[in-house]
Amino acid sequence: MRLYIGNLPYSMNDASLRELFEEHGNVIDASVVIDRETGRSRGFGFVEMDDADAQTAIETMNGAEVEGRALNVNEARPRADRGGGGGRGGRGGGW
Repeated sequence: MRLYIGNLPYSMNDASLRELFEEHGNVIDASVVIDRETGRSRGFGFVEMDDADAQTAIETMNGAEVEGRALNVNEARPRADRGGGGGRGGRGGGW
């Protein structure tokens, strides 16, 4: 199961996120989302765990305080298809 972890401290990186969640079971993958332009954490990330371990992690870590921030932990929703379109679509282009 893939978990969404929100409200992360900006000092957290992939390794510290993994370490935080390994206390609750086997972590398959852990990643903090980084802003492409600034190279800094965007304050959220994802952790992938076995289903039973993930359920325990949600119950234990949702609302837990880390470096003064209450974490938001829940099952990650699948990414919405943002389309690949461009801007102008169709008629009435203003010319």
